[in-house]
Amino acid sequence: MVTIGMNYFVIPGKEQVFEDACAKVVETMSEIEGHETSSIFKEVGDSEPVYLIVSRWQDEQAFKDFVASDAFKKVTDWGALNILRGRPTHTTYQHD
Repeated sequence: MVTIGMNYFVIPGKEQVFEDACAKVVETMSEIEGHETSSIFKEVGDSEPVYLIVSRWQDEQAFKDFVASDAFKKVTDWGALNILRGRPTHTTYQHD
């Protein structure tokens, strides 16, 4: 089993657009083989908007397959939405 931490740095004022897009991603993930659970967290305070999606998968390959899938591409269009302050970063945590 793996947990993937996906960090997104959002342009101020674009939070709702990002949150709506994330809701679609999480909904789509729930239908993907190998996906177990996902949660979205938002940093609080005066800093610029930062979000973390924590997603648990049966294995890392299931996550990679999802990110490369047409289903993922249909619900993510970060560039066209112009909502991110750079590329997202992902961290993988392996566990039993």
